[in-house]
This record gives sequence, structure tokens and C-alpha cells, in this order.
Amino acid sequence: MDLDVVFLGTAASAPTAQRSPAAVLVRRGGDRLLFDCGEGTQRQLQRSAVGLPDLEEIFLTHYHADHFLGLPGMLKTFALRGREETPLRVYGPRGLRELFKQLGPFIGRLPYPVSLVELEPGETVPRGEYGIEPFAADHGAAALGYALVEPERPGRFDVAVADGLGVPAGPARGRLQAGENVELPDGRLVTPGDVLGEPRPGRRIVISGDTAPSPTVVQRAHGADLLVHEASFLAEEADRARETNHSTAAEAAEVARLAQVRLLALTHISPRYFGPELAEEARAVFPNTVVPRDFDVIEVPFAERGAPELVERGARPPRPMIPIE
Repeated sequence: MDLDVVFLGTAASAPTAQRSPAAVLVRRGGDRLLFDCGEGTQRQLQRSAVGLPDLEEIFLTHYHADHFLGLPGMLKTFALRGREETPLRVYGPRGLRELFKQLGPFIGRLPYPVSLVELEPGETVPRGEYGIEPFAADHGAAALGYALVEPERPGRFDVAVADGLGVPAGPARGRLQAGENVELPDGRLVTPGDVLGEPRPGRRIVISGDTAPSPTVVQRAHGADLLVHEASFLAEEADRARETNHSTAAEAAEVARLAQVRLLALTHISPRYFGPELAEEARAVFPNTVVPRDFDVIEVPFAERGAPELVERGARPPRPMIPIE
């Protein structure tokens, strides 16, 4: 099952010529989950290789304008495209219904159903084969981060052991892989533990949203394959970071180090920075750090298949060929 993160907006507070405000798209198989919807997010999707899908679930981390201003326009675009039956669920911390009440005059009446779900830290949004777990961020007013969590998977099936035990090929082996015991024709009982290796971990992606460095983020990100953490400032602006409940690059890196994540991606980049200086500061604390740009992608394979990898401009469509006269 493919799993990746598309960075649609990596700027803090306001768009720049190179970066749009906060928006991250997580793709897992056929699922498309949008986390935050800053100004211009639908435009970013249209400019990307993803296109603008009829999203069914949007998760907001908090209600500062740079994290939701793109939402009214996107909802209206869905309506203009003739969306009528496909429901949309918007999740967020306390205050989501009040936000939509204030946005009502701008959004107007929509022809498709929209449900608003206010989440509390510790709840889980079940998604069948995985779940979305909100947790408290340290950003003053109600603010959430989100963890996408897959459950543990069975260990690898040892064909040689199964052959030695006399387990016939076919449904019997499938039942063992599914966790069932199997009785052989001679009456012997074979259990999954006889033929399966150690359980394999599922994947975990953690998106901090806006936050000061927080023990809660460390806890929720422990062992994560990917931590997407804001880094609004360099260490020289640590006082400003504390005043505004944001993080420096070094502080985000320390969170990643304590949480023992596999890869740290810094986002929410202030217009005063370009990116390499943030990476340099963070890598002094946590070497496995990247600073994605808009339209970069991070692929997250299962641990046994390799490490998470940054694909630069991985969501940008190729430039059209210009015919030579």
C-alpha cells in the first residue's frame, strides 16, 4: 500500500513567491486526506500532478487564517463542478462549528452534504486499515496535531518452515497468515506462531501543526516514520518563537531526536528564510532532516522496504514539450 505526503504549502503566515501557506496532502492507496487548507490550496492542487480531487475529508489543525483561508473557495469550487451527493467531512478542534458559522455568508448554501466534527485529543478517527489520532499541540488556543497510524502487521510467512511442517499450499496457509490455527490431516495443530516471524510495525506519520516544542508531540511521534514539524524561526529568534508559541529549527530537531523518528520534515517556513539555513541548524541536532518546498513529496515505505525519501518536485507535472518549428 503506497503512502506519501505531498507538500502543497510550506510557508508561515503569508504566501511568498516560492511558498504557499499551510497545506499537506496525505495519500494512502486511493485515500486523499488534506491537512490544513491555507490560502490558494486549490490552486496548488490544480498546479500539481495530483489535480483537484473531490476530497472527502479535511483536517484543520487550528483556526489561524493561514491554515483555513483556502477552504471557502475550495468548497465553492466543488459546488461549481456539480458535486451533489459526495459528502465532505471537516475535522478540527473545538470551535469548528463557530468558524463555519462565521464563514457562512462567504460559503453560502452548498449542494452537497458537509458534516463538521469537533475532535478532542485522544480521540481516533477510524479509517478501516488505519486511524487518524488527534493530539494537543502547544499553540495557545485550541490546536491539534494529527498522527496517521497503521496497526502492527503479521510477521513474514516462512515457507520453508511451513513445508517442513507439512502445511499444504493454498487456503490453509492463508488462514495461518490471517492469524488462525490450522489442523493438518494427521491431526497435528499448526499455529500462526509456528510459521510467522516477528510482527512488523505499521507506519506512522505525525503532523504537528503550529506548536511550541512539546512533550506531547514527542510522545505521539515516538518511533514515527515521518514527523512533519513546524520550524517558524532560527535559534536567534528563540524569544520570538516562545512569544508566539512556535518552534525554532533546533527545537523541532530536538523533538525529532527525543522521539527517535526516522525522518524530520520542517515546514511553516517564515518568509525571512530560504530553507537551507533551517536545515543546517536542525541537522546539527538531528541529521536526518529535510526542508521540503512546495510540490515536494516524501514517500513512506514499510520499514523493511527502505527509509522515507524526499522526492523533490515529485508532485509537479512535467513541463509540456514545446515543438520546434
